[in-house]
Amino acid sequence: MKKWTIAIAPVLLMAACTDEAENTGSDVANEQQELKEITMVLDWTPNTNHTGLYVAQEKGYFEEQGLDVEIILPGEAGANQLVASNQAEFGIGAQESLTEARVQDIPIVSIAALIQHNTSGFASPIDKGIESPGDYEGKTYGGWGAPVEKAVLGSIMEQEGADVEQVDIVNIGNSDFFTAVERDIDFAWIYYGWTGIEAELRGDELNMQYLTDYSDKLDYYTPILMTNENMIADDTETVRAFTEAVSQGYEFAIDEPEQAADILIEAVPDLDPELVKASQEWLSPKYQDDSPQFGQQQEQVWADYAEWMFDNGLLDEKLDVEQAYTNEFLPEEEN
Repeated sequence: MKKWTIAIAPVLLMAACTDEAENTGSDVANEQQELKEITMVLDWTPNTNHTGLYVAQEKGYFEEQGLDVEIILPGEAGANQLVASNQAEFGIGAQESLTEARVQDIPIVSIAALIQHNTSGFASPIDKGIESPGDYEGKTYGGWGAPVEKAVLGSIMEQEGADVEQVDIVNIGNSDFFTAVERDIDFAWIYYGWTGIEAELRGDELNMQYLTDYSDKLDYYTPILMTNENMIADDTETVRAFTEAVSQGYEFAIDEPEQAADILIEAVPDLDPELVKASQEWLSPKYQDDSPQFGQQQEQVWADYAEWMFDNGLLDEKLDVEQAYTNEFLPEEEN
């Protein structure tokens, strides 16, 4: 009997271990299956505007919220269209394009401001001699063919008695800024946090006219995090969970810019590490800036820019501001 007992015991033990292993594996599989698959579409190629997303992915913040997030590039359709048509649950956009979309009854909504103040402006090499909007006359501007470009140029040139009709506006599409100003154009609209920082690293001195120096109404949110009305109405908890994870990612990038830069570099190895690190150092303090909370949006900012767009003939009708954005899904502020 003792021999049978000894023989059977290991078998029972092995069976129990096998069952436990199978159950554990099953539990892990179930946990993985429970993660909700989400598509997040960028507005452009990955850069430091997007760092918090990659941090949230790498640090497991999305997973902690029950989400499996795929970050994709916009392609020809563009982020607005993909989000509006439910081909992506979330996307990166800008206040100017979302305002236009809302007036056209496209149901996308801003749920967080990724940068609190507009860091864009018109840049040119110093040898072009463009020190103010008044100097744009007789120069060639390289843009992407949007009506808002001429309106912005005209509004800030007017302040100095200059005429936008005296600017040669050409469409350079996605051309590299540095190549374009050497070959085809005199100045262009850039985000300083990326192209301006790249110029510094290259040793190229730029003259820069920030939009915020010429009008408070041009201090709008760009970029923003957006979703669509269907998600807000039908899947509120997913919107809340996603926004929570994104907020954690950007808060980490605010507190740890060097580590955040490393995460972005590892996720997107084609990026220039030196540029990413320098850009991240410059941009991290600007994510939240003077706002009491990361991501928070103010009604006045939306109203002012929509009014500016309407007054400049860029909108066919006035924006319903309350429908364009919400702070509802931001994490509750800690006391």
